[in-house]
Amino acid sequence: FEGYFDAVDLAGWSQARVCDLGCGMGRWSAFAKDFCKEIVLVDFSDAIFEARKNLAQASNALFFMCDLKQLPFRDNFADFLLCLGVLHHLPTPCLEEVRRLKRFSPKLLIFLYYALDNRPWYFRVLLKGVTAARRPLSRIRNRAFRKMFSWAGTWLTYVPLVMLGRVFQFFRAGRFIPLYDFYHDKSVRRIEQDVYDRFFTRIEQRVTRRQILELRDTFQRVTVSERLPYWHFVCER
Repeated sequence: FEGYFDAVDLAGWSQARVCDLGCGMGRWSAFAKDFCKEIVLVDFSDAIFEARKNLAQASNALFFMCDLKQLPFRDNFADFLLCLGVLHHLPTPCLEEVRRLKRFSPKLLIFLYYALDNRPWYFRVLLKGVTAARRPLSRIRNRAFRKMFSWAGTWLTYVPLVMLGRVFQFFRAGRFIPLYDFYHDKSVRRIEQDVYDRFFTRIEQRVTRRQILELRDTFQRVTVSERLPYWHFVCER
């Protein structure tokens, strides 16, 4: 939670209505609800029903099943809006979607996949290989295959790279090993879920820090965090 909210003044939420757009099962709302007066959870999938179960004890939570591209809310309905790991999976340009959300809240917290623009060149070469593999794999619907592939990807690729990164970290060079920075403190279960998401999600957009800063043509202030995960940022109009 702290990794995503480092650029947010949570102390200022005491009287705020916060919207978790694309909330899934309510992972972030489970933490955010304790800081705000009211939290509005929105998701287009059946995950919204799981979110309702997970936050059943939260008296300040409201749940809506709707398309985030056709929100049934008035302008400025929220004091703060967060959308973490959602917009880069839409078929429309993700930065344009950020601009469109301006009407609903004066402050936005967004997380979009980064284009590895702050990494060595070989990270981007590896990404091209992953992207080439993801495109055909994402069309496979067999659940058994997806589960097996995610398990294999975890133990044959992710875990070995994390272990190699730990060796390099003895020389303070772990950041030069792909995946180490983000996954060295994550559970195997979390890694396996991310492998599933990485290879079986049909659409994946990535942006550079420079592209994010171009949002200043729409917002008065854009603050990009220098901390993992890259890139998460706050837009203020």
